[in-house]
Amino acid sequence: MTDQTQNAFRALADPTRRDILRMLSAQDMTIAQVSDRFDMTRAAVKKHLTVLSDGGLITVEARGRERINTLNPAGLAPVLNWLEYFDCFWDDRLDALKTAIEKDLQ
Repeated sequence: MTDQTQNAFRALADPTRRDILRMLSAQDMTIAQVSDRFDMTRAAVKKHLTVLSDGGLITVEARGRERINTLNPAGLAPVLNWLEYFDCFWDDRLDALKTAIEKDLQ
């Protein structure tokens, strides 16, 4: 597993970070806007945003004194690629099961 994939999974492991991603899927937000929606300090929210950024799941753009956090959907590609293996695995297993059942019914 690559570092990028590892960082993305680490970012997704926390329910708060998943909630932040859902919020950012609706709109770009500043740290203050994200903080207003959680019962935690701004510093704690900043740490979550840093993990999301390190995982490639969000981008952070400085606009004047504010930092705008934006969902980066392409950051999910490493996770989807990793999960794709298991999708193929189960397709193969289910096809084999179907073949075995059909053979037994004949």
